[in-house]
Amino acid sequence: MSAHDRRRSRLLGPAAALAATALLATACGGGDDDARDVAVIIDQERCDTNREAGPITFVTGYHYQASVTQLEVVAAEAMGLFDSLCLDVTIQPGNGDLMGNAQLVSAGTAHFTAMSNEAEVLQADARDHRIVGLATYGHVPIATLLTGTDVKDLTDLEGGTLGHQSLLPAPLEAMLVAADVDLDSIEQVEAGYDPGVLPRGQVQALTGFRSNEPHRLDAMGEEYTQWLPEDFGVVGSFGVMVASPEWTEEHPTATEDFLRAVGRAFDHCSEEAEECVGYAADLDLAGYDTEHNLQVWDTERDLVASSTPEGEPRGFVDLELTEREGETLLDNGELDEIPDPGPLFDTRYLEAVHDGGDPIWPDEG
Repeated sequence: MSAHDRRRSRLLGPAAALAATALLATACGGGDDDARDVAVIIDQERCDTNREAGPITFVTGYHYQASVTQLEVVAAEAMGLFDSLCLDVTIQPGNGDLMGNAQLVSAGTAHFTAMSNEAEVLQADARDHRIVGLATYGHVPIATLLTGTDVKDLTDLEGGTLGHQSLLPAPLEAMLVAADVDLDSIEQVEAGYDPGVLPRGQVQALTGFRSNEPHRLDAMGEEYTQWLPEDFGVVGSFGVMVASPEWTEEHPTATEDFLRAVGRAFDHCSEEAEECVGYAADLDLAGYDTEHNLQVWDTERDLVASSTPEGEPRGFVDLELTEREGETLLDNGELDEIPDPGPLFDTRYLEAVHDGGDPIWPDEG
């Protein structure tokens, strides 16, 4: 028995519990020597249609970090939810090059991937990467600016040094502009991925993700102040699921059921975070900080819940906010013009597997 099959055997209980009463107890491919028995919960016709889509590759944004749009996919595969919908999904770890991932999807090498925010979908379009946004799970900026507790107003940063990973994120630049900060008076430097540069005084401000660096500083026992773009009227997003527009048009039921399984896994992981983070840890061969990744998931999950209006499906897209987010890229020169966001997002597949704000699982009627 392979390691994958041993893990599948270990996870059969949770998968069956989520599937409740299975409609079929057979592999819908039928007849293949390597087919596994699964709890199939869709009718044979839909199962066959999904099988015809062939192997499906999802590329993570950054390794197996427990971020929204990543952990749910890992959990859905581990729990057998994709199998129960007759989808053959392979998860490929990304290295943080999100535009590179978008290019893979555009070229048809991959089928789904996660982007950090909707602004990146606009940027990908400007680079002629053909992708379509299917769902946006978070509707606040994930970027945050961290300073020492001595900074009482963002203008206090003038004359100081701001550290970032590669560039100043657009929502943070918009926040500083809204706070009347003279950006030309601030030295910007690449600070790497050690948040300790802030308490050591090597920088006076540090960019980060609110689900990451604050938790690392907390673990160090350091004090800091966190500045959030939405407090200054800046809109943003995070956790965007994108796909190939040609592939989704050709395989609509597979697209719907991929999102259905991901949504089901999100609900499960909201209640069983340690279990789901454990699935990601099983895939990571380089060591995995389980405690930190639990914090990443809990923070982002809570942000998704708090930023999703009642009655809207989790993952809804507000094109007005998308355009406003694009304006931040226009203002800082990262886009020459804002494309029409309408053709770049398609929520038909998400809406097809929701009844209002509630996800639909086939065997529950």
